[in-house]
Amino acid sequence: MSEQRPVLPASDGGPFVPAPTPSRAGGAGLVGSPDFAGGADWGSKSRRRLIIEVLLVLGLSLGQSAVYSVVSLLDKMSRAPIAQGTSTLNTVQSNREFFDFTYQILGIFFALVPVMLVFYLLAEPGKSVFKKIGLDWRHPFRDALGALGLLVIIGVPSLGLYAAGRAMGITTEIIPSALNQYWWTIPVLILSAIRAGVLEEVILNGYLLGRLTKIGLSWWAAIFLAALLRGSYHLYQGFGPFIGNFAMGLLFGWVYKKWGRVAPLVIAHALVDIAAFTLGPALGFGG
Repeated sequence: MSEQRPVLPASDGGPFVPAPTPSRAGGAGLVGSPDFAGGADWGSKSRRRLIIEVLLVLGLSLGQSAVYSVVSLLDKMSRAPIAQGTSTLNTVQSNREFFDFTYQILGIFFALVPVMLVFYLLAEPGKSVFKKIGLDWRHPFRDALGALGLLVIIGVPSLGLYAAGRAMGITTEIIPSALNQYWWTIPVLILSAIRAGVLEEVILNGYLLGRLTKIGLSWWAAIFLAALLRGSYHLYQGFGPFIGNFAMGLLFGWVYKKWGRVAPLVIAHALVDIAAFTLGPALGFGG
């Protein structure tokens, strides 16, 4: 059973976002830094204010995606067994090439606005926010090697988990891309994959983990909640992707706690999505 409303999530890590239809269109700092201290000492901002900040950021980004994802799953389950549903990721937004391209680029840009907000919230006078969360070029070779290691750890198991989920009837058919074939299709899919990597890893690891520890949660409690959120906004794909992304969240949270750098997480995530978006059928996903 196919979707009646197109969606724009990433197959392995992208959030569920209801796609705009043209007819209706008009940190965590480094380990050991003050950001990793408990919630008792955080300048003049109160704990309540910090909780509100986190809720607002999530309400504009991945938390909103999680709510839509749960509703989408309930919608699919009320219609037919999960295995008969489909989850289409990158969808056509207009039957006219120029406007389809325009909608795709606008969607990618505005999806990254919450990331810009996070950069603003994490910024401190005289300090680089990119250095603070490890999204810079200080360790390019180490980041690249770390990303390749993570790619191996999460890439192949993700394919196996998808196949197993389909066999058990707990995962929808995932169609990574339904875009028409234009000169810009592959570049847009690559940009969409990078967008997913930046959006999720910066907000979940670079921002949320540090904020949750400031509120007073332990590190592992923060990692667990961030992983639960990651899995939740993939529930529209079924329970298999929820489990896989929850496990990925635990791994990425542990890696960020250990390395204090979000760059290898972004690279690994983007590479997984690039492969899924551009080589979907070859990897066993729906055509």
